[in-house]
Amino acid sequence: MQRQKSMLSFLKRPSSEDQSSGNNKLKLPNQNAVPLTKNIPDILGTETPPEKLPRQVLPFNSGHDGNKSSAFSSIRHKFIREKPRIDRDLAKNDSFGIPSLCTKNEGSETLGNPSVSLRLGSNRSSVSSNRNSNQEGKGSVSLIQGDDHGFGPETPSMQPFVPGLKRVQDDMRTSGDRSDCSSLNTSKRIKSLEGLNIGRKNLEAEFEMTSKFEWLHPSQIKDANGRMAGDSLYDKRTLFIPPDALRKMSASQKQYWDVKCKYMDILLFFKVGKFYELYELDAEIGHKELDWKMTQSGVGKCRQVGISESGIDEAVQKLLARGYKVGRMEQLETSEQAKSRGSTSVIRRKLVHVLTPSTTSEGNIGPDAVHLLAVKETCNEQENGSTAFGFAFVDCAALKVWVGSISDDASCAALGALLMQVSPKEVIHNARGLSKDAQKALKKYSLTGPAVPLLSPVQPGADFVDPAEVKNFLDLKGYFKGSCNKWDHTFDGVTSHDVALCALGSLVNHLERLMLDEVLRNGDILSYEVYRGCLKMDGQTLVNLEIFNNNADGSPSGTLYKYLDNCVTSPGKRLLRNWVCHPLKDVEKINHRLDVIDRLVENSEATLSAAQYLRKLPDLDRLFGRVKASIQSSEALLLPLIGAKILKQRVKVFGLLVKGLRIGLDLLRLLQKEHLTSSLAKVVSLPVLDGDDGLDKFLGQFEAAIKSDFPNFQDHNATDFDAETLSILMELFVEKATEWSQVIYAISC
Repeated sequence: MQRQKSMLSFLKRPSSEDQSSGNNKLKLPNQNAVPLTKNIPDILGTETPPEKLPRQVLPFNSGHDGNKSSAFSSIRHKFIREKPRIDRDLAKNDSFGIPSLCTKNEGSETLGNPSVSLRLGSNRSSVSSNRNSNQEGKGSVSLIQGDDHGFGPETPSMQPFVPGLKRVQDDMRTSGDRSDCSSLNTSKRIKSLEGLNIGRKNLEAEFEMTSKFEWLHPSQIKDANGRMAGDSLYDKRTLFIPPDALRKMSASQKQYWDVKCKYMDILLFFKVGKFYELYELDAEIGHKELDWKMTQSGVGKCRQVGISESGIDEAVQKLLARGYKVGRMEQLETSEQAKSRGSTSVIRRKLVHVLTPSTTSEGNIGPDAVHLLAVKETCNEQENGSTAFGFAFVDCAALKVWVGSISDDASCAALGALLMQVSPKEVIHNARGLSKDAQKALKKYSLTGPAVPLLSPVQPGADFVDPAEVKNFLDLKGYFKGSCNKWDHTFDGVTSHDVALCALGSLVNHLERLMLDEVLRNGDILSYEVYRGCLKMDGQTLVNLEIFNNNADGSPSGTLYKYLDNCVTSPGKRLLRNWVCHPLKDVEKINHRLDVIDRLVENSEATLSAAQYLRKLPDLDRLFGRVKASIQSSEALLLPLIGAKILKQRVKVFGLLVKGLRIGLDLLRLLQKEHLTSSLAKVVSLPVLDGDDGLDKFLGQFEAAIKSDFPNFQDHNATDFDAETLSILMELFVEKATEWSQVIYAISC
């Protein structure tokens, strides 16, 4: 009986007679080949039944002229695509004589998923050179790296044993239709390729999610005047929509785009039922910033993202914190009311307000003042060679507007002082109305703080240029009628009256566009002086001395203001900053402040009691501003669904203000009892507290009204009747607005 072959005999290299040559055979370099021809002794004395030789995993051909093809050649097409000719240099760099990734001069190779292609290199030589350089440790990393335990020069420790080869065979049989098998670490490489395929699929899906409107494409977008984005006069706030496109839109689409084309610089939420939606370019931002899923189900089947009513406030605050301007188009009626006007009627909607980082008055905005600044520069230099700047800025949370002017030279040191003192969140300026020196100063001092303010250029023709026109406009609109001072008297002490009036006009225009009429109607207007009555510290001095921001990272850490700021209340922090900006030079005023400090130090018990009162105080300055803003603004209460929410907030704000002022009056009466108000009266103006005309009795009447009508004012379910009651109470309360402002200022000191 013929002796059976050993079960390990298949590991022996085939003899030269048994090998056949082929034109498509790959040559295996001897220096890189895995030595599988090592003399392994047969296992004698073991009879085994005849068995089929296992299929070789990879070709181990050492001959050049054999006629037989390797066992691997029959399945090679499953792993690589055949080419007319294989680069031998590329093959030499592979341990098994098979390139890890096939490349083509023209075409791409499909990896994993046949529907997703990945182009790997432009020619053979570039791939070959990269592989050689990577082996030498000098080249760049290839697209898909080889196994860290890959095959290099043969060493004894790298010689395979039978169990290792069996694992290779198992891996090969389980790999199925996976596309690359250039190393033993097959699963690792396939996972990498699958990740690339998934990323490519996501990218293709994102490209498919493109706008259906050609006029929104970056290369075709125009402003309302037909100017392209590259034009120096391009107005990014507006959008040109072709008339043909408007005619093809549905009624809901027209509602949205009629507003959006005038507010391209804001994110416009469109109310649809119980959801708020962003469309097209705004949807891209919502997808990027808030990770909202984008779909093609918006108004007119355009790109859209959305949020429910319950989450809109939080979403708006997140977008504001990231520097975006946000507007909301609310429904003016319910769907039932719209249907009553006809089956084809569309729900009426309106842009009710716009929030920006520089005009926000709600949410957690912190103790620091939030300012919006408008700057104007005279076209012609004055007689002494200096330039006049007019400015106006607003604190919407406190409902206060300041105006003034400065005289400056080419260094723009005074302008820098203004920017450092005000620290605006946004600066409005004429796109072509500022000199190069002024523009340079704006950019320079904008980088000194932790947050860079937004610079908003206004195109010529969209702003006031004539002071008389501004005056007529303010009188016609009836703005600043609720101010403690008449607006025209505020300009009596302003040096450059005309340019300051134009700056105010620019600010008013901007606030009107943002639907902030309540600020203009009921806000206080005051004059602001950069240098007068105090030591002069220009912008560069404030920067060099690190008064408010350090020069390392722009934060307050290690600055003079940070060291001095031990204030308990938010209004106190803002007042301290103002005092640091304007250090007194009048000896008498300095001594008055020192006298108050001495009296407080002498009476430590009164000081401790005062500190306890202060810790209980809310931000009275901002609460009072919100109450004043609510006067004669009942339109928002008529909005369905959100009117009740707005009324509930107003009840809460008014109740907190009355409660906080009671704490403040108790504090002032404590100081009065300790005979400290006489010294304090030399620093601030104090109203009458006691008596029939005193604020104490006046405030008591409102406390009784709140206890009667709004006992649980912090969570009161308001009705339509409550709206009328609250409106009457607030109007009566602000009749003594001047006295309340004096109380709040005295408490802040």
